[in-house]
Amino acid sequence: MSDTFAERLDNVERRIDAACRKAGRSRDGVRLLAISKTKPPEAVREAAGCGIRCFGENKVQEAHAKIPLCPFGLEWHLVGHLQTNKAKVAAQLFRMIHSVDSARLLETLDAHAATALPVLLQVNVSGEASKSGLCPADVAEAVVAANRLQKVEVRGLMTIPPFAPDPEKARAHFRALRELRDRLQDETGTPLPELSMGMSHDLEVAIEEGSTWVRIGTDLFGTR
Repeated sequence: MSDTFAERLDNVERRIDAACRKAGRSRDGVRLLAISKTKPPEAVREAAGCGIRCFGENKVQEAHAKIPLCPFGLEWHLVGHLQTNKAKVAAQLFRMIHSVDSARLLETLDAHAATALPVLLQVNVSGEASKSGLCPADVAEAVVAANRLQKVEVRGLMTIPPFAPDPEKARAHFRALRELRDRLQDETGTPLPELSMGMSHDLEVAIEEGSTWVRIGTDLFGTR
């Protein structure tokens, strides 16, 4: 791995650019979310100095303590599992929540959000018992339920495929999420422009399958 954050960022950006070209997509259609979980404010400050503006955190408590120590004006997203009892703080702390996995959580976030709150529904495409997320068959009901709320707005879907050394193993899961999103748009009449999928080792495959947010931690900040 490169020695400086700027070099690591350049490598990631080159990979994203190449994947977009291969897929015939505009680079503007893929956003980089720097996953700063477990990293100190100093690491966020260095990343911000290199132009990163969107950061992802895994735990509400950690983010609540860290964000005030980081540069002002950054955009914070929650990517980790969110318990209902942490929803009040999360609704006020994050610009977007990628990991909503129940209608109850949607309602709780809506009750505590001060303004419009974009969220993504996490879908357990693989059916792994160890993974959070809605069953694909239950996602349409959650989208319809969200459409009745005042502040929460479902903007798309998120998934985490089973880890495999070969990134091609993730393709079927990313494709399934995109196809589910396309069906939901037709069935519910709800625009769902965002797909949060792809991490350090499989971002190219995710972009080829339609990702609009790639969540990059290790290849930016190093191993944890």
